[in-house]
Amino acid sequence: MKTKLLLSLSLFAATCVVAMGIPSTAMAASTTYQATLDPLNHSTASGSVTLVLNGDQATITEQVTGMAATFSNAPYPHVQHIHGGALGVCPTVAADKNGDGVISTTEGMPSYGMILTTLSTTGDTSPAGAVDLKIAPSGGSFNYSRTITVSPETITALKAGNAVVVVHGLDPATLSPEAQAAKSDIVPALPLAATSPALCGTLVATQMGTLPKGGVNTGGGSTSGIQDGGLFVLSAGLLLAAGALLVVRRRLSQQS
Repeated sequence: MKTKLLLSLSLFAATCVVAMGIPSTAMAASTTYQATLDPLNHSTASGSVTLVLNGDQATITEQVTGMAATFSNAPYPHVQHIHGGALGVCPTVAADKNGDGVISTTEGMPSYGMILTTLSTTGDTSPAGAVDLKIAPSGGSFNYSRTITVSPETITALKAGNAVVVVHGLDPATLSPEAQAAKSDIVPALPLAATSPALCGTLVATQMGTLPKGGVNTGGGSTSGIQDGGLFVLSAGLLLAAGALLVVRRRLSQQS
């Protein structure tokens, strides 16, 4: 009887240890990617992006400033995307094949790849929503924050290191007369300036497994300490189980 009781308590203690150990590993499932957005095509804008990937869910925070502010007497809509599947870099001036002084969206694709995810403010995040001006962030400066479901292709690009964020929309006044008169290479109803890249940055995985501390440059939140908390709970569970076994042993010994 004593042996059976001790065995049952031992199994209970082992079960507690396993159960308490789960949170410390489950919390390390996310990966954080960051990019500094550098200007293209005479743009003087700047920005930064943080993307936290957990499964197929991506939480994206972004800060952009210095973009063209107005378009047709309204806030300028800046379509933006995650591109991938190519070199994973931002294009240089050598990408301007027709010599008009502007790297168009398609001229930049050998460097940053095809559109994989649309970073819209609402609704469609697939490539189909890539040029929907109604769901694009707008204005000269904006903060963007959204959690979306990303495609397997986007996840592959992130893990391969060739996912690139591109923000589009130039001030036509900064372009040559030839480029100002040109039509968009992807939406002919729009001018070339409206869809040409203004900011670009490659998403790079950080060394952190969870959302880091700080503002938009570092992800805007924190889950640091969760793993340490899990270890604390695990240690407490071990002490509790060991204490229970010791008490039972003493009582059984006194009954002998």
